[in-house]
This record gives sequence, C-alpha cells and structure tokens, in this order.
Amino acid sequence: MVNIVEMRAFPKRNIHTHHRVMQMEVDLGEHDGVLTSDLEGFSGRLLEEFPSLREHHCSRGYPGGLVERLREGTLLGHVLEHLILEMQTLTGCDVIYGKTRRIAASLYQVVVEYECEAVARAASLESVRILNALLAGNSCEGERALERLAKIKREKGLGPSTRAIVEAAERRGIPAMRLNERSLVQLGYGKEQKMIQATMTGNTSCIGVDTAGDKALCKQLLADCGIPVPEGYVVRSFEEAVERAHDLGGPLAIKPRRGNQGRGVSLNLEDEQSLELAYRFARFIDEEVLVEQFIMGQQYRVLVTGDEVVAASLRIPPSVTGDGIRTIRELVEDLNSDPHRGEGHESPLTRVPLDDITSLTVNRQGLKLDSVPDDGKVVRLRDGANLSTGGTAVDVTDSVHASAANVCRRAARIVGLDLAGVDLVTEDISQPFVDQAGRSEGAIVEVNAAPGLRMHQFPSGGRARDVGQAIVDHLFPQCQSEGRIPIVAITGSNGKTTTTRLLEHLLSGAGYKTGMITSDGIYIAGENVVKGDTTGPWSATVVLRDPQVEAAVLETARGGIIAGGLAFDYCDVAVVTNISSDHLGQDDVETLDDLIDVKSLVVETVPRWGRTVLNADDPRVMGMAGRSLGEPILFSVEDKNLSLVKHLNAGGSGVYVSDGRLVWARGRKVTPLVRVSDVPLTFGGLLEHNVQNLAAAAAAALAMGISPTTISKAMTDFQKNPGRFEVFKLGERTAVVDYGHNVVGYTVTLRALNQMRASQRLGVVGIPGDRRDSDIKAAGRVAARFLDRIIVKEDLETRGRERGEVSQLLLNGIIQASYSEEKVDIILDEKDAVCAGLEQLPPGGCLVVFYEDYDRIIDALQSWADQHSVDLQRVNEVDHSSTPAIIGPERAAGMTPQ
Repeated sequence: MVNIVEMRAFPKRNIHTHHRVMQMEVDLGEHDGVLTSDLEGFSGRLLEEFPSLREHHCSRGYPGGLVERLREGTLLGHVLEHLILEMQTLTGCDVIYGKTRRIAASLYQVVVEYECEAVARAASLESVRILNALLAGNSCEGERALERLAKIKREKGLGPSTRAIVEAAERRGIPAMRLNERSLVQLGYGKEQKMIQATMTGNTSCIGVDTAGDKALCKQLLADCGIPVPEGYVVRSFEEAVERAHDLGGPLAIKPRRGNQGRGVSLNLEDEQSLELAYRFARFIDEEVLVEQFIMGQQYRVLVTGDEVVAASLRIPPSVTGDGIRTIRELVEDLNSDPHRGEGHESPLTRVPLDDITSLTVNRQGLKLDSVPDDGKVVRLRDGANLSTGGTAVDVTDSVHASAANVCRRAARIVGLDLAGVDLVTEDISQPFVDQAGRSEGAIVEVNAAPGLRMHQFPSGGRARDVGQAIVDHLFPQCQSEGRIPIVAITGSNGKTTTTRLLEHLLSGAGYKTGMITSDGIYIAGENVVKGDTTGPWSATVVLRDPQVEAAVLETARGGIIAGGLAFDYCDVAVVTNISSDHLGQDDVETLDDLIDVKSLVVETVPRWGRTVLNADDPRVMGMAGRSLGEPILFSVEDKNLSLVKHLNAGGSGVYVSDGRLVWARGRKVTPLVRVSDVPLTFGGLLEHNVQNLAAAAAAALAMGISPTTISKAMTDFQKNPGRFEVFKLGERTAVVDYGHNVVGYTVTLRALNQMRASQRLGVVGIPGDRRDSDIKAAGRVAARFLDRIIVKEDLETRGRERGEVSQLLLNGIIQASYSEEKVDIILDEKDAVCAGLEQLPPGGCLVVFYEDYDRIIDALQSWADQHSVDLQRVNEVDHSSTPAIIGPERAAGMTPQ
C-alpha cells in the first residue's frame, strides 16, 4: 500500500520554490523501485480515469510527455505528483509545479504547488486512495472524488468577492495573509495593514453593518434624511400583515426584517393567498416581517466604495421560455446545466432553486412547475433579481445618471458603510432620479453591507468591472501606501541574534516602533511578548500581523526556513553574517553547499529596489551575491579586503573598520560612524566577532536610510545583549555567559576570554545533541585549547541522543587534544555545573558558560552570589592583558573558517 507519512504546507517562499507548495513524505511500501512499465494495464487504467493527464508535459516539455514517461517506465511517486496536480486542476485550481525525489528506502518526498490548502490536502489523500485502487485493479471512483474536492473548495476556498480583492492586492504588490478558513484576510503588514472579510473592511462600521442588516431601521434612517424608500411596516403576525397590506394597497413586497441574499423575499404580491405563503417564507427567516409597498421598475445594484460609485448593474430576475414540449421544471434544469451556473457563489451565476418561492411565483402566473408552457411563453421564476437565487446582471456603470449616483452615495454615508451595495428601483437609471418638480422617479429599497461582486466581475452583458481593484485602491490610495513596512531579514551561522538586536536598537533610535524575532523571543515595540527560540515563520507572522509595528527585524534561522519557509514574500534588506559548518547532517543538509542553498532563500527575496548586506570576509557569503536582485552592501573588519576594495572602486557601498573606526563608504566618499572601542558591545574592541556584527547592523541600518549620526549615537547606547558574551562580576570572580553552540562560536568566545586577565579560566561546556559527532568532538578540542579546567555538562533536550552521549563525545574531543582528564569533570545538569564551577574557581578567576537555558544560568549565578554574600553585577568593561588590535586580516579569517 502507498501511504502518506507526513504532509506540510508552505504558504510562502520555501526551499523548493517561491510559490506555495504542499510537501509530503510518501511511503511506497512494496512498490518502491517498481516502474509503471512493469505494472500491466496500470497506465491505461490511469489515463482512462483521468484522460486530461495526457496533456501533461512532464520533463519532456511538450503535451504527452507524461504519457511517454509512463510507457517507458517511471516511479509511482512521480505518478502521484502528477495525479495530485491534476486533481487540483480539475477542481479549478491553477497549479503547475511539482517534483519528486527518493529520500530513503521506500520513502519519497513529493512536492506539489497548491492554491487552496484544504483542497491540496484532500487531493493528496484522494490521489493516494486512487493510486492504491488502480494498483489493485479496482474502481477508483474518480468522479466522486472530484465532487468531494469541489465541495471542499466551495467550503474552504476564498469566495469570489474576497478572491477578487486579494488578487487585485497582489497585482499591486500588496501582500495578503489568510487568517482563517473562511474569508478573513489581512492585506499588508504591520502598521500599514488593512483587514477584509468578504467585502467588509477594517474601516467598515459595525453600527453600519447592523443598521444595513435591519431593513426597517435602514429605511427609517434613509427616509429621515429625505431619501425615497418604499412605505412599509414591521409585523409580527399574519393577521397584522393582512391589516397592513390593506393599508398599503397592492402590489406588495414581503421580506424578513433581517436577512440577506434574497432569502425569504417575495415581490409583486396582489392577493391574500400569496400574501399568506409569502409571510410564512419570511417568518421562517425572522420572526419580524416587513410588509412594504412594491416599487415598480427596473432593479439595479449600485456598488459604492469609499464615497465613489464604482459599478452598477441592471439585475434581471430568472426566467425560462417555453418550447411547448418541456415542463417548467425541465426548462429550469436545462437552465441550471449552464456551466456558468454553480452552487452558492462558486461560479459567475447561481443555479435557480426549485423552492417554495419559485413555486409561488410560477403559481401566480397560473402555472405549476410540472406545467408545459406554450412555445415562446416567458415564465418568471422569481420576482427578485438576486444573483444568489438565479438572477443575472448587465453592466450599466457608464449609464448611471449623476442624480442616481448621488442618492446612492448619500445612502451609503447615512447608513455608515465604506462599501455598500445599494439596491435601487427606477424605470431607467440613465434618467434623472428626481424630476424637475422634485419628485423621485424610484426608491432605494435596500442598502447592503458586504455586497457580492460577482455581478460586476462577470456580467451577462456589458463590460466587466475590476471592482476588486477599486476596493484595494480605496483601502490603499495609490499615492500613500502599498501596505508594506520595512522588513530586514538576518541569516547566517553565527552572530544573527546580536546583529538582530543591535539593528532593532538602531531602528528604535531612529523612531521606528519595531517588531523583532530572535533566538530568545518575539519583541513588539521593545516588549517581550513571546519567550523562546522564535526564529521561524510563525514568529515572523506574529510581527507582521501586529498593527503597531512600523519596521520588522527578523532573525531567520536554517531550521525555520526548512520546516516552514518564509513568512514574507520579500524583504527590503537581507543580511548574511557568515556561513560555517553548523547543523550539517540534519534535514538533508549534508554539505556547506546545501546550507548555502537554504540560507540563500533569504537573499533571493530581495527585490531590485532592496539591499543585500554581505560579509566580504567570508567567500561563501560573497558567493550568494548573484542570487539577489538588490544592490549589494559589503561589510568587513579589514579595509584592505580585496572584495570590498573592488566593490568600492566600482562605486559600490560598504561598511568596514579603518584605524579603529567603523566607517561607511560609497565609492570614494567615506563617512566615519563610530570608534569601535566606544561601543560597549565590543568590550573596548576585545570582541572581534562583535565588530563584525556591528558592521553588519550598521550596513543594514544605512540601507534602511538611517542617518550616520543616529547610528553612531545608538551604537554607543547599546548596553544589553543577554546571553551573548555577557559578563558578570561576583565579588572577585567573573562569569561570562554565551550561547556558543558550534565550533566557530566556541573559538571566538574563548579567544576573547583568553585575552581577559584571569588567574584561571574554567569552562562549563555543552553542545546541542543534533550536531554531528565530529562537530561535537571538534568543540571539545577547541575548549581544551583555551581553558585551564573544564566541566562538561549536557542539554536537558538531548535532541534524539541518549543521556550522557553528547558529554562523552565532548570528553573524547577534549582528550584528543592531549588534555589531562584529571582537569575535567562531568556534571550533566548545567545549573549544578555552574555552581560547581564557581566553587572550584579561585578569586580572580573567570568562568565561561556555554548554556542551553539562559534563565537557569542566571538563577544559578544569583543563587551562588546570595550564598556567598556578594553582588551579581552585569558589567560592560573587562580588564584584558593588552589593548587588542582591531582585527587584522588573519583574525578576520579565523572568525569565519575557510
């Protein structure tokens, strides 16, 4: 049996493609390695059930390519890919992309493009069921499967009105995020966002919607403002309805007081029997019923958007024309067979329901649904012209008289709607709505919140109107906003968190309300709203959805990219700090080239008007330059860096260190930013790796248009960088807390530690368990090179390892460096290890802790300080043996292993 082991949706750019895709892990079981050419009759049965597969190009690049592959012999994972795509296509989804590859014995990764996630998931499951049925020689019931998918698409896909707005927004480059399984969508990011639900917007008044939903109240407000409306009354019994009908005289309209889409509405009633049936239909929808004067004339719908009439339609009630042979019921069935008609709102037109109101309308013409009307006789099926009950529409936008447009705009304003569908009855909308004597030539019969757009998009006659675009232009005026905020994405192997925090500080200093995600949490306007390692797409979405956020600074890690892709369609600035051999052997990332491919996704999101900030000291990072459309800005800790010099000579931009200062250069023009030793983050220039982070953040801030003066001031103000070479004093002892989690992280931290004055350097070391054995041992060797004593601890989260396994690998690496085992202790719990280390540490000594849980380490330090009656103080200066040179080329090279 073929079965799906795992399924995961990527709604934005991802490691496979820049389109939304569904990724599946499929187990072919006993069919692993079996070719279609080996399965007698399989290909024929498949093509008989789904003949449209014959048009698939496959890798051949022409129609029939898949058929050739089936005959020559292809694997079933590949067949499944094409079947899932075709099932979606037959349901009306526009999808093309797919790929399949073997990832293990009998396991295949199948990736397919999708339009509606719910449809893609169901299509995948149905395709596996069909594949198994065909393999067994059984009926696969393909038509029934497609019917089920069509139902899911109707229920879970965006409706036509919402889809029209979303597509119009995307054409303008405004991003869209669907927020539920219905029609709630966020257009734009952060502060610039607007919400829509169908054709209601974040600007739509709740009072206005409630008012429009109460037909009696709506009419009263309009009448009070001098707008002509039908005379009518609210009744609560049939007897009261009859009484009011006599007061009004005929013909009449009967409606539920609250309702929509023409449900329970009966028009043009002239006898008590029809009135009784109509009352019952309306009473089924609402206990209060509106009895009102029926206005004779043509029925029009006028769409008002932001006080502008953007479309108008003549709505025509459904009817059939007799042929002297078929019954009315058969004629309606023939009418409903039009492929343009569907259920609900899925198609341009809706099927005419054969319900009680249709029956009543036919009966009032002296006929029944089973009557055979004479040849040429037109039979009205309903008096209402709602598209949702089978009506059609003809565009008349260009014919609307100014007076009719004015009364519709006034009606929308009075009700309080920014988007309104105004139902107007008049003999001719191209004629003045008010005659010269001031008499109205019609009436406003309803004002609708959340008006449908289908009649304007797909009229049965006249010109189609891009009302989705009109709504988007109303929400996002062309001269003001494209719904975007500045987005900076930071990726790399080391330094991401520090660079992200520093850049956020620079942007805050420039006046932005920021949203930031890092390895320690999500921050909105400086407040930590979610704790934890939050460097994936969900966390980025939290920032982009927050209406406070004016600029987003997003640490973007390898794991999040692989697991969920990116949360944004493009970023204004991408920063790559460095690339080193971290996380290799995980998630099919086996080599540095694989890792570069993953992290390059961030670079690929930069548009032509964006900027890509690259580390000129790392050749691997420089190799990413060709993957970005944006202008490159290089940073370096060495003013003689060859890549940087060439770039500046060609008129490019860069940030680098020269004579102890961080400077900004564009071509030959050089602007000093700040003396490196004045920035607390560098501990007087001691932390060489943080000088790189400083340069990267400065380059990104300059790319964002932040002034050099603001950058200089903010850098010298930046004090706190929790868990990143964070130095504490505990009386006569010093502790350094750092999240070194790979060989490079260990190297740069311990090199800096080695320059600090200390009677002894003791390290509490540990490495995440998902690193390769060789990487864990290498970290042990680095620790042995710099430390006088070592305590090996272990993360609580062993990441698939046995307890004690990582600590033993670290110990092996330490011993491999000819380090005395007598100077090594193994204390697995990191809090206990810290306390033991402080007890061993002599006065004047320095303890370095490579932590897993930052809060537990701070608790351990505080507990020890309390027990020994000393203060725990965070410090921004350290005493080192000599003033370190501000990074020469050999040190820069050592920071990023080549």
